[in-house]
Amino acid sequence: MLPAKLPENEQARLNALRALNVLDTPPEEHFDRVTRMAKRLFNVSISAVSLIDENRQWFKSCVGLDVTETARDISFCGHTILEDETFIIEDALKDERFSDNPLVTDAPFIRFYAGHPLKTPCGKMLGTLCIIDPEPKTLNDDDIATLQDLASIVQDELAALQMATYDELTGISNRRGFVKLASHALNMGLRQNSESFLAYFDLDNFKPVNDNFGHKAGDSMLKYFAEQMTNTFRESDIYARLGGDEFTVLLTNTNENLAIDALARFSENVKQHAKEDQFPHPISFSHGLVKYDKALHQDIEKLINDADKAMFADKKDKDA
Repeated sequence: MLPAKLPENEQARLNALRALNVLDTPPEEHFDRVTRMAKRLFNVSISAVSLIDENRQWFKSCVGLDVTETARDISFCGHTILEDETFIIEDALKDERFSDNPLVTDAPFIRFYAGHPLKTPCGKMLGTLCIIDPEPKTLNDDDIATLQDLASIVQDELAALQMATYDELTGISNRRGFVKLASHALNMGLRQNSESFLAYFDLDNFKPVNDNFGHKAGDSMLKYFAEQMTNTFRESDIYARLGGDEFTVLLTNTNENLAIDALARFSENVKQHAKEDQFPHPISFSHGLVKYDKALHQDIEKLINDADKAMFADKKDKDA
C-alpha cells in the first residue's frame, strides 16, 4: 500500500477546510441529494462527499456505507486531492498502491473507485465527490463529465459556506472565519504547549484616501495590504480583515522575539513593495501585539480586544 503524499500547501488547505466549519456537522439534504443521484446514475454501491482532514477523511454525505470517517492514510480520496483531474481506479486489486489496502482486502472490498476533487474558489483542495463499488468498472468520457458536473454542484455548496467566512474584497478570512480558525489554532497550541501572539493592524490615514481619491483607491489599498499579509506570514499563521481598515494575524508556535521580527519584516515588505510597485498612496499602519494567555483570554474576542487596545496606544503615540 502506498499512502498519498501531502499537498505542498497542506497547512493552508487545512485552514481553508476548517474555516468552512463543516467538519462533524449533521447530514444535509443538498449534499445527500447529490450522493444519492451519483449512486443511482453510476449503479455503484457507495457514493460519498469526502473531506480530507489532517488525519482522516470525513464524510459530509455518504450512501451505501455505514461509517462517518476513515483514516486518511488508507483513503483513496487522499490521492485524488493531489490532482485537478478525476482520479479513477478500475480494479484496485491490480494497482500496487491499493492492492493490499484494508479497504480493499476487507469491507467494503473496494475494487472500483472514481473521485473528482472539490476545491475552494481560490484552488485549495477540500475533498472529493467519489463513487465506489466492489466490482471492477470503467468510465467513458460521458460518465466522467457527469461525475464532474455532480462534483461542481457540491463544490458550489461548499463555496457558499466559504463566502460566509471570507472577505469578498481581499480574498482572505473575514472576522467570522478568523474566529473559527484562530480558536482551533489556540486550542491546538495549548495541547502542544506552544506560545501564540496576536497582532492587530489599523491603516493610518485611510479615511483621507477614500475622501480625496475615492473608494476605489481605498479598496485598492485594502487589497494590497492583504496581499502583503499573504506574501509575508507563514501558512500556519492565520490572518484576516476584521472590517473596514482593520486586520489581524495570529502568529502560532512562536515566541515574542520571533513575533516582533515577523511584524518588522511585514512592515518592511509593505513599504518596499509599495515603493517598487509605485503605489500611488503612502501606506503605513499602527499595530498592537498581545501574547495569548488562557487565564486572561477566555475566548478569542477578548484576545482581539486586548490587541486592539495595544494598537490604539501605538496610534496615539504616533499622533502625540
